[in-house]
Amino acid sequence: MKKVRKAVIPAAGLGTRVLPATKSMPKEMLPIVDKPAIQYIVEEAVRSGITDILIITNRGKGLIEDHFDRAPELEAKLTGGGPEKEAMLHEVVDISKLANIYFVRQKETRGLGHAVNCARWFVGDEPFAVLYGDDVIIGEDPACGQLIRAYEEFGKGVLGVKEVSREAIGKYSSLKVSPIRDNLFDCDDMVEKPAPDQILSLYSILGRCILPPEIFDILDQTPPGANGEIQLTDAMRTLARREGMTAVDFTGKRYDMGNKLGIMQASVEVALQHPVIGEEFRRYLKELCQTL
Repeated sequence: MKKVRKAVIPAAGLGTRVLPATKSMPKEMLPIVDKPAIQYIVEEAVRSGITDILIITNRGKGLIEDHFDRAPELEAKLTGGGPEKEAMLHEVVDISKLANIYFVRQKETRGLGHAVNCARWFVGDEPFAVLYGDDVIIGEDPACGQLIRAYEEFGKGVLGVKEVSREAIGKYSSLKVSPIRDNLFDCDDMVEKPAPDQILSLYSILGRCILPPEIFDILDQTPPGANGEIQLTDAMRTLARREGMTAVDFTGKRYDMGNKLGIMQASVEVALQHPVIGEEFRRYLKELCQTL
């Protein structure tokens, strides 16, 4: 079995739920304290053993490419500036060394399935991880790594899942699952954005999956689905019905960075754990809470 060493990060969405902030700035570049959201996603992939990453963008998202590139002028300014600036220099340079990072543009906004299909040339005949650009997952054990371990054990495509409320399930996907053990399940069916009478369970795919290269041929045959777009979930449903997939109820906290409340939750909760500002920010919140 081939190892999972490549990852695809679709980051071509328009960010309409976060306007006007995303009018000229990609939502993937919105900061969580002092790092953009997409850096957390790339770091998760690297911690999971991924060495090669393809980020799928579209027009107007050059800031993402710039972030993972070298910045000679900034580096020159920081060089020789004492211990504090030296630390900043290493942090800035290290971003460009996280992994082998490539970029391709999705020239039409035709859905997540279409975006992933743009990665065929990059993936070749290997299994690969997909880390959704909207979803930052923070935890000691990287979520992508948990899915990779399940792939290595069962040899089938893997879905990163969480239970969501019955009220919210219509915004996501609904999976037909049966337990294997602990937080592992078999999945043999799913539906994207289910109507109330289509709900299979309250387990939904949230931001991570491991896919075999066969998914590309399936995507080629997948017609437009919800919102008139080519849905990755529809292709994965074909795969689940044909071969079965494994679902992992991953550990870690997931933040929806395409949602204003999710952005604020991520910023507050990460700030509380930040080694530099954490204690001071905690004191500030306690004082603020007394005025609410």
